[in-house]
Amino acid sequence: MALRNDKPNVSSLSGGLLRWRDWIYLLSLLVPLFVYNLALKASSVASIPGLAPSFELMRSNVFFNLGYALFWIGLFVVVRGGGLARRILIILLHAATVLVVIVTTSAYQYFQETGTTLDFGIVALWLPQFNEVMPVLASGSTRWGWTLLFAALLYAVLGPLLVTRAVGWWRGWREMSRAERSGVSLGNWLPSLGLILLALGFGFLSLLIGARSTDNPAGASVSFVRDPFVNLVLTGAKGASSGENVSDSEVSSQDVEHPAANASLAAASRTGERNVVLIHLESTRASATTPYNEDLETTPFLDELAQSSLLAERAYTIVPHTSKASVSVNCGIEPRLVQPTTEANPGGIPVPCLAGLLKEQGYRTGFFQSSTEGFEDFGGLVGNFGYEDYYPLESLSVEGFEKTNYFGYEDDILLEPSEEWLKENGDEPFLTEYLLGTGHDDYRCLSTRYGSEDFSEDAGLNSYLNCIRYQDLFLKNLFDQYKELGLYEDTIFVIYGDHGEAFGEHRRYQHDDVMWEEGLKVPLLIHASGWFDDGKRVQGLSNQTDILPTILEMLGYEVENGEYPGYSLLREPPEDRRLMFSCFHDKACSASLKGTEKYIYHHGNQPDEFFDLSEDPLEKNNLADERGTEIEERRQELIEWRSSINAAY
Repeated sequence: MALRNDKPNVSSLSGGLLRWRDWIYLLSLLVPLFVYNLALKASSVASIPGLAPSFELMRSNVFFNLGYALFWIGLFVVVRGGGLARRILIILLHAATVLVVIVTTSAYQYFQETGTTLDFGIVALWLPQFNEVMPVLASGSTRWGWTLLFAALLYAVLGPLLVTRAVGWWRGWREMSRAERSGVSLGNWLPSLGLILLALGFGFLSLLIGARSTDNPAGASVSFVRDPFVNLVLTGAKGASSGENVSDSEVSSQDVEHPAANASLAAASRTGERNVVLIHLESTRASATTPYNEDLETTPFLDELAQSSLLAERAYTIVPHTSKASVSVNCGIEPRLVQPTTEANPGGIPVPCLAGLLKEQGYRTGFFQSSTEGFEDFGGLVGNFGYEDYYPLESLSVEGFEKTNYFGYEDDILLEPSEEWLKENGDEPFLTEYLLGTGHDDYRCLSTRYGSEDFSEDAGLNSYLNCIRYQDLFLKNLFDQYKELGLYEDTIFVIYGDHGEAFGEHRRYQHDDVMWEEGLKVPLLIHASGWFDDGKRVQGLSNQTDILPTILEMLGYEVENGEYPGYSLLREPPEDRRLMFSCFHDKACSASLKGTEKYIYHHGNQPDEFFDLSEDPLEKNNLADERGTEIEERRQELIEWRSSINAAY
């Protein structure tokens, strides 16, 4: 053969297993894949304070990629010739590589956004509602992320062919004879079997990472140390073998009845028939509002209102996610600490909620929402709260209104249906809730009818702060409506943020898995004519479970046959109160706050954190190494708290 005569060492270099063109084709795909996957893993490791890329952290990736490469080389050794079998093998190679690239890139982007490893439970949760989740994923991904994925997929599909042809043209190779392309050489089965067995051995080594102790010497969790594709497969296998939802795997061995399961209201002699209005400020962190940040004039109306309101200076959400926060506000309990919104399922809430309690006392109830009801089955959630009348976006006319994010319109869209409902029901005591949506990403508030202002040089943060400004404008419009209808004097207004929003302060964006102050600390004001005319400030720790008991005390009702966990804010909460928090994604992170000392447990995804907020309000100085056994105690408390909350569901 001319090729063998021109290059007598090619056969010895390749071991006689493959043609040189096959080596070029395979290695031009597998070597860049190896480098790409390791580069993404190294970038993820480097993003975690206290960690640095090392073989201990990356060996699962190394073993998986080596095994993956040897597996395909072994198959190509078997199918050396041409024909249909060869074409099918090439298609399978590219399809599998595309899948690996998608999983690896998605896991990398997901970790950069949330600080959480991607597992099968999250994917299984997304797939049934992919049309609803896709806008969320799109808004959370950067242009760089999409470019990276597109380039990697493009190369995985076309790269090897282009490289092989370019090298062949450069070397002047001639086409192989028809005899060399005509079928499978049985003499290659033995070395092929050896390569495949070696590939399986490397694959097994990549799996063994999962059997190591969670006290990884590198300080990272087993799920993080694993190769992303390996982690996805193993968590999927675990869920299939156990027959349970992976994201709902942590439950108590014995369910318990919630202390408020049979609660009811008893009217006292001081009971007064005031209306109650809950105003839900979407994605509003405390520091984005003027009452909590006097240097930022985003919410002048809220600031004016605060002068004659009860204001909780240290109010927190429990889980930084809209549906979970809504459970705490409406039902006075901690939400279920799993990712799916199981509270929207029939019987999904173990206690009577505020709407149901007041409905038994003759109250009319209505819920207004400027975003879609379908996302996370919010309609089911509202029904479980006990509201009689529900006005989601699907029931409203959008003509003349502008979208302010991917699943909602400007909040002024609620004013007309609100006025109609109040005129019809305002003669009797009522409870209404207004779920605003304008604060939600992707923050399309710079071109609304109210114009915009320059709050920040950061474009994303500036758009967000203008959305907070828009919510304040709606708040004024709503108060004006109640005054014009003669309902203001007899109404208790509760204004609260459901969760905060992050803009890279701790390498995270949005809110779901943000345990720092920008994700957890929210505004909470209660305004009622004649109650707090000189202003009242609650300085102790509070959370959203305190809203229900505060409202009931203001209305003069007493709870019978049960007990809710929150405290009325008409008095200072206990000084020794300890607040507990959980990320939205299952076992991604948890936190506890006692006094000014906050502990953050990342479930092994990254090192624990401990901050003294009195000296370090921006949470920059991690004191975890100085706290020793206290860290272990706080961690155990969080684990026990999580188990006890889920047991009641």
